[in-house]
Amino acid sequence: MNYLQSIQSPWKLRLYFLKNLPSAWWWGLRLKSASTERTEIVIPYNWRTRNPFRSIYFAALAGAGELSTGILATSARLSHGNISMLVLEQRAEFFKKASTSVTFTCEDGRKVFEAVKLAAESKTPQTVTMLGTGRNPSGEVVAKVYITWTFKMR
Repeated sequence: MNYLQSIQSPWKLRLYFLKNLPSAWWWGLRLKSASTERTEIVIPYNWRTRNPFRSIYFAALAGAGELSTGILATSARLSHGNISMLVLEQRAEFFKKASTSVTFTCEDGRKVFEAVKLAAESKTPQTVTMLGTGRNPSGEVVAKVYITWTFKMR
């Protein structure tokens, strides 16, 4: 079973979160969809994610945005052998109060697969900046999270 199929099992994803990303488990992040081109991560608005200002805590939003990019980055890395990956830079913009659930979408699959392929073929480190865009149920952009990943052969 490949990585993208495996993580689409809710219980396997929850176990992975519990073991490796306990904050994602605590916040209740859910994978809505995942393919080699696009991912969708949902962060609920509840007592675990809420701050004193009655909106989703900025770090929880950033974590969901990073996960939307990280699933694609991991999928690309696993498809090309022994490659390491690391977050080189993170930047976020917040546009609207997040007082409902937010869905982060990343559509940079092709870009990250090309970067990882180049890292594997050229044996030189590659970086790629990916965007996770968070929208509320009305479709309004709440936040944008930019994650720069670096990939290199081990």
